[in-house]
Amino acid sequence: MSRNTLRRILPGPFVLAALAIAGCGTQQQGQGGGMQPEVAVVTLEPRTVDITTQLPGRTTPYRVAEVRPQVTGVITKRLFIEGSEVKAGQQLFQIDPAPYQAALSSAEAALKRAEARLVSARLLEERYAPLIEANAVSRQEYDEAVAAHAQAQADVAAARAQVETARINLVYTQVRSPISGRIGRALVTEGALVTAEQQQPLALVQQLDPIYVDITQSSTEMLRLQRQVENGELQKDEKNQADVRLTLEDGREYELTGKLQFSEVSVDPTTGSVVLRAIFPNPNRQLLPGMFVRARLTQAVKRDALLVPQRGVLRNQRGEPYVLVVGDDGTVAQRSITTDRAIGNEWLVTSGLAPGERVVVDGLQKVRPGIQVRAVAAAEQAKPDTDAPSVAGVAQR
Repeated sequence: MSRNTLRRILPGPFVLAALAIAGCGTQQQGQGGGMQPEVAVVTLEPRTVDITTQLPGRTTPYRVAEVRPQVTGVITKRLFIEGSEVKAGQQLFQIDPAPYQAALSSAEAALKRAEARLVSARLLEERYAPLIEANAVSRQEYDEAVAAHAQAQADVAAARAQVETARINLVYTQVRSPISGRIGRALVTEGALVTAEQQQPLALVQQLDPIYVDITQSSTEMLRLQRQVENGELQKDEKNQADVRLTLEDGREYELTGKLQFSEVSVDPTTGSVVLRAIFPNPNRQLLPGMFVRARLTQAVKRDALLVPQRGVLRNQRGEPYVLVVGDDGTVAQRSITTDRAIGNEWLVTSGLAPGERVVVDGLQKVRPGIQVRAVAAAEQAKPDTDAPSVAGVAQR
């Protein structure tokens, strides 16, 4: 055999080996490229949800009473512990009663004098009555006796009123709480002279159980809700509309539910807001006047609502929301949506999606529009897939 002939024949096995190696590589590539990424999806189902609004508010005492003196005098005693709970009618201060006790004694003495004059005038009139018939006394004398009797009766009535006034003033020296509640610090001390007309109160008593929460809502938001109700987009919630929940300043949830009492009939021109007032039970005095709170109240109901988990909603460069949906054939598509508000950890979607569509919520970094994926329910995606071979097992084979 010639050398040229050998040169033409020998490369054959090497070519076949190269082709075989290339074929194996292609086969392995095909097997690897055929694996579809797995994503977790939620299937949209219409639901009825409460349209809950979170609004700022401040706590306000249920009742506030300024303790004021009703008579003039010197404070001799303070009879309460500052910051304690007091009952209606409980004595708080003692004003020096001596001048008023003396005034009462004087009024009682004046009453006795008036009563004595009344007896004398009555006897004189009774004595003149038969004499006038016998013409033993003049008509003028008899008329004067009758008038004196009537005047004596009036003097007794006036004296009794003076006694009652003096007794009331003596009682007023015991300054009592007009309401039950928590009393603050004393604004006067023993030895201070107080007057019935003074501007400064002696102390302040606030009833804290129940307690008011004044909530502010913008008139714009209120009008928007009213328009949505009128258009049929939302429905009023007659059952839960009065319920109000609170979040405290430290982020904790207040455990008791309040009731919405009323809404102001006018808008504050400086803030453009309307005040809503709610009332809350406050047995442990956890809510104190002036605290800032966040109130949540149900103002309407949305029927056939579509909710998408917030982790499944993306934003484009213009900040517009969109989601990735998986079609029946497993193909991913991008869908622009319109959101109305957050409800818990979900967005209320008003347009762009339909019931039954599957929205990707986990594995978003693995996919892009146009590729095919293997979609599993979000709850199932968290479970380990024991039937699927491990990556290490495939590599070993």
